[in-house]
Amino acid sequence: LLQESKEENVPKALLDLMRENRVTEWDIQNAVEEKGYFPNMPIEKYPEDVKAIAKDGHDLGNHSENHKQMSRLTANECMEEIMKPHQKVKALTGKDMILFRPPYGDYNNTLIQTLKGCNYYGIQWDVDSLDWKDYDASTIIRKVTEHKHLGNGSIILCHNGAKHTAEALDEMIRTLKGKGYELVPVSQLILKDNYTIRSDGRQCPGK
Repeated sequence: LLQESKEENVPKALLDLMRENRVTEWDIQNAVEEKGYFPNMPIEKYPEDVKAIAKDGHDLGNHSENHKQMSRLTANECMEEIMKPHQKVKALTGKDMILFRPPYGDYNNTLIQTLKGCNYYGIQWDVDSLDWKDYDASTIIRKVTEHKHLGNGSIILCHNGAKHTAEALDEMIRTLKGKGYELVPVSQLILKDNYTIRSDGRQCPGK
């Protein structure tokens, strides 16, 4: 998972790296109402980035309209948070997003049922790079490649707006491949039926 920055466009070098490796799902969110960020970003501020990501064949993941805690919302409010960015991305790219990562990883049964009704799959992660803490590149690489949860089926969370993520990704990917991992789009990785999600973010077969 690579979360789109709330306030910056996607560096070309990062797009090139992702194009070469085809390893990521991009979380797209439209508006953030915290920490002074203005609304209508990045879908409306950086539409060409969204188009480029879609054109390169990456998964586009929905990360909500306003970055709210989804467990505090009604079903109708959840649907609005899901479908507003969905419709904007569909208008830009012609693609229907099917992956939703709730802000803060916060979800409940209301959200899960609403996602099903919107033809979405809920996504969590089990390896956090902690790049949002602005660690240097070597620390980010170590946090991921030596993470206690890293294993088959892991989903790694990074943020393109963090200071050193772009610098860290190339070596991180090479190290993961050196350990024998194959990196694939989230849509190809996840279970789509008869699963539960553990507290550490990993899917498990069965109800």
